Amino acid sequence: MLQVIPVRVSANIMPNDDLGNIVLKAIKQNRLEILNGDILVLAHKIVSKVEGRIVSLADVKPSPKAIRMSKEHGKDPRIMELILKESIQILRAKNGIVVTETRHGLVCANTGVDQSNVEGDAALLLPIDPDRSAARLQAAVKKKRGKEIAVVITDTFGRPFREGQVNVAIGVAGMSPIKSYVGSRDMYGRKLRVSEIAVADEIASAAELVMGKSKGVPTAIIRGYRFEKVASASAKSLQRTKEQDIFR
Repeated sequence: MLQVIPVRVSANIMPNDDLGNIVLKAIKQNRLEILNGDILVLAHKIVSKVEGRIVSLADVKPSPKAIRMSKEHGKDPRIMELILKESIQILRAKNGIVVTETRHGLVCANTGVDQSNVEGDAALLLPIDPDRSAARLQAAVKKKRGKEIAVVITDTFGRPFREGQVNVAIGVAGMSPIKSYVGSRDMYGRKLRVSEIAVADEIASAAELVMGKSKGVPTAIIRGYRFEKVASASAKSLQRTKEQDIFR
């Protein structure tokens, strides 16, 4: 049976805190335990805060380009400057939405720069290397509890042609992000040629059902899903190449 278990975190997250200790303590405070085969899902904000990815807007000096674009799209010029600095290219800019490609290769609005749930006049950036962040947490759980788990770090993205947003995986450790059915046969015996399921994204979206910014629940445990274990997992395998991307 598949379970999606919310984990409330009461700690005030600060830069350089021990994320492993924070999460494991929260699991205990919620009268839960981590088990072998669990998938630990974390909103990227808790990771970014620990890694010091908080920027005081008072320290941001907007460039002429940022000032010009902020006027065009109704944004704070300091936020626009961070959007530009954290991206490698702007793909679309319309109706106050700036879609960019991040340094990680992610395509999202505003390069992931966010001000929600951030104290003071500040903004939060994405982790520098979400895969590495996931791997560190996976190793911490193994060291402190002796449990073999997978870790998924998430962010909320919009989608072409679809209203609403969904949680997706931006960092993965311990599991294959994609389940391939290529070469297997369907129920009528036809060989499947292109069927690949983005299971890490589906896990991220399932966890979002119990997580929430206003709930104080930045993490969840997915239990009962039998994932493919891999030693060197990466969320980058979920990113479509430019050659295959018909939207660019």
